[in-house]
Parts: sequence; C-alpha cells; structure tokens
Amino acid sequence: MKMPQLSRRRFLTSFAAAGIAAASPSWLMPAGPAFAGPATLLKAGRRTIEVKRRAATVYGLTQADGTHGLVAEAGNSFRVRLENGLDEETLIHWHGLTPPWKQDGVPEISQALLSPGAAHDYDFPLARAGTNWMHSHHGLQEQGLLAAPLIVRDPGEARDDVQEVVVLFHDFTFRDATEVLAGLQGGGQAAQAQAAPMDHAAMGHAAMGHGTPTPAAGGHSGGSGVAAPAGPHLNDVEYDAFLANDRTLDDPEVFQVERGGRVRLRLINGAAATNFWIDLGGLDGRLIAVDGMAVEPISGRRFEFAIAQRLDIALDLPKNEGAWPIFAIREGDRVRTGFILATSAGAVKRASGEADEAAAAVGLALEGKLRAVQPLAGRPADREHTVTITEAPGYVWMLNGKRSGEAAPLSVSKGERVEITFRDQTTMAHPMHLHGHHFQVVAINGKRFPGAVRDTVLVPSQGSVTVAFDAVNPGKWPLHCHHLYHMIGGMMTAIEYES
Repeated sequence: MKMPQLSRRRFLTSFAAAGIAAASPSWLMPAGPAFAGPATLLKAGRRTIEVKRRAATVYGLTQADGTHGLVAEAGNSFRVRLENGLDEETLIHWHGLTPPWKQDGVPEISQALLSPGAAHDYDFPLARAGTNWMHSHHGLQEQGLLAAPLIVRDPGEARDDVQEVVVLFHDFTFRDATEVLAGLQGGGQAAQAQAAPMDHAAMGHAAMGHGTPTPAAGGHSGGSGVAAPAGPHLNDVEYDAFLANDRTLDDPEVFQVERGGRVRLRLINGAAATNFWIDLGGLDGRLIAVDGMAVEPISGRRFEFAIAQRLDIALDLPKNEGAWPIFAIREGDRVRTGFILATSAGAVKRASGEADEAAAAVGLALEGKLRAVQPLAGRPADREHTVTITEAPGYVWMLNGKRSGEAAPLSVSKGERVEITFRDQTTMAHPMHLHGHHFQVVAINGKRFPGAVRDTVLVPSQGSVTVAFDAVNPGKWPLHCHHLYHMIGGMMTAIEYES
C-alpha cells in the first residue's frame, strides 16, 4: 500500500495579514508560511480522482498551488477571492463561519451566482477558531464533491505539541446527481409516504440512540438507488463508494504519527445524504468539539456523526510502533470508509470496506450528553418559533407545510434570544442547519438540558429538538435540512431580521 503525503507535527505558523494559510498539496497539513498576497485565490474547478480503480471527474476548491481547502487563524480576516473556473454557475457557502449576511455565499439570498470565469472578493473578520468546511450551495454540485475543509486555528494553541489530521468524508456516486434526484422524485418516496404508520414508541427509543429503526424494506431498489416503499428508513440513496479525503479503504490515506504522540482529529461529514458512526477501533478518544465549538470532553471509541457536522477528537497514541485505522461506518449498514494513523515502522495492513456488524441508526444519544464549554448566557426566550417537518408524495419535503420559497421567513429582531423547536413528522431524520449563527441545543423531545453549541443538529423521525440562539447578526439567513436531496425537495426557509 503506497504512503501518500504524510502529515507532521504541528508547528507555529506565520500568518500574513490576509489571515489565510497555504497548506501542502494534500489535505490541509501544515506546510510553511501563510499566503503572502493580499487575498487567497480559491478556484472552483474540476479534477480527476480514482474511485475503486475507476477515474472519476469531480469538482474541487483549490488554491493556486493545488492545496484543496483553506487554513486560517482566528483574529485575522477571511480574505478570499473566489474564482469560478467551471463552465457553469456556482457559489460557495462558508459553513460554520458567521460572516456579514451578503458574504454568506447562498444564491439569490446573499448574492447572485458567479458566472463562468467571474470572481468575487470576500473580506470579513474571523472571530472564532474551529473545524469548518465550505461547499457549493447551488443545485446538486455538492454531491459532485464541490466541497473542502476550512480550518480556523486558535493562535493560543499554536505551540501545543499536537499533530492535526483533517479528514473530509463524502458519499460518492458515478451517476449524475440529477439522475439520482429524478429517481427519488419518480415514486420511491411517494409510495413510502403512504406506507403504514411507524411504531412511535420504538422510533422514539431509536431516536435517543438505543435502537435501530427498520430501514426501508429490501434496503434499496436495485440500480435506481431509490429507497423501496416502506416505513421509517435511514438511507434513500444508494452509493458506489464512501470517501475519506477522496479515497476509499482500497487505498486509504496514511498519516504518519509519532509513538506516544498527541493527535487532534478534525473530522468533517461532507456527505450529501449519509450519516456515519466514527469508529476509533483500538484507540480511546476524547471528543472535545462539535461543529467547531468546544464541549466538555467525552471519552469513547464510537461517536455519532450526522450530515454536515464536525467532530474534533483528541487521541493519545500508544508508545509502541503501530498502525491504527479510523473508520466512518454508514448508519444502518456495514459499509465503511476511513484512513490510517501509522508510526514510521508501523505495519500498515489492508482494512476491509465492511464492518463485522451493521451500524445502528445515528440518533441523539451523544447529543444528549454534550455540554458546551461556553454556553449561552442564561435568559428566557424573547421569541419562539416551531418548525414542523412533513413530507408529501413526489419526494416533497416541507417546513411548516410549505416548500422553499412558498412561506414567509421566520422573523426575529436584533438582540432577541430566539428558540426554535423542530418537530419531525416524517419517515427520516433531518440534519437542520442555520446560517450565520451558532445555536445551543436546549431540549430533546421536550426534555430541557444545557447542551452543545453548534450549527447543525439532527432531528430524528417523530422526534423534536429545541435550539436557542442570540440574534446578533442581522440579515436574511437560510434555515434548511442539510440532506441535499431533502433541501432540493423543498426543506428550506429563512430567518429574517425585522427592520
């Protein structure tokens, strides 16, 4: 098995006034001084990768030197010139950052689409460190891998003797995403919506992570990739592969580590439609941040990982030579992807692309245990909204009975404490993402607790989740399901500040 570009122990990096650091030609591994120009050029284009010994043309977000993604430092400015090198329109959202409204990168809400060959300049302060990512918010481009890591480091941690490993996970299909969507709209979900009601008691048990709801009967319907008509299920798209930094376990990325070293995994679920379980195998880890926001550490070897979420996991490696695979297992399935941590003399063995047992549903067991290091200040809500999630035949997904563009945005006023309760009445779970803000999870199924601060939370089928945030960033901000096909099917509204 070949050893690709290896990461190495983090060192103090000198950042230019632009605040964006260059990385190695691999995946955001520290590699010298920051970008020296007035702004970092980031180009949306196409590239070729190999998946299961087949060439695949996908999208990419690369700097001039080939670096895929961006690294910056908190306290500096995000100064980026986005250039559209595609032959189609595009626009990139900075997921996890809280820019001014007009720099959020959402078509027709914050700015117009970029035409082929056009460019746009972004310049706003980076207030928080964290593991973030960036991706297209136009059409189905995200399924084609138009996404990349966006890491904002804490300058106070620059001298820590910790190696960083950044990994972006994705689901991959050789089919065109429009074909996938057409198959979904062609009857799979419509038939499912008319299926017999689920066992709510059993589903609520699974929603807290204690059981696995029954997937669609037969799993999926042959080559169409459309879920078979049935009750509650986990996956409605069948994929050809699951990737970790563009690679499968047939040829995984191998990160060289030191015996007894300290490692910080920065993991990003960039999948279009797949929740995972992170499996550390024989290593013990400490979850120290979710969605870029610090949490009181939780020890474990397996962690729930919903679409669009990020996990920062601290590892203290054994003092012996060795190689340790880290897996991401698709929920409700045995299929997995991953990468390997290996010492210089560690024996790297081929890892199977399937786990011994199918993973359970990703639910809210972990969510209920998380506690923010810096929670919101205690105060009552000034305004409360309820968002009910429903589905209809034809692969239609709705918020409060309306598809995107049909309903008035949810109103807030600057300075308010706002609470939103999501109630999922559909047959699937939904990762709900709010732009421009971080929220705190404050209730699951009506039971209140001081949970994590994050930007994306999973709402389980037939369950409810309440989040709270302070309205401190005026504008019009998308609120949507981050399952790409659900969002395209109608699951998007907005939070709009009253003038």
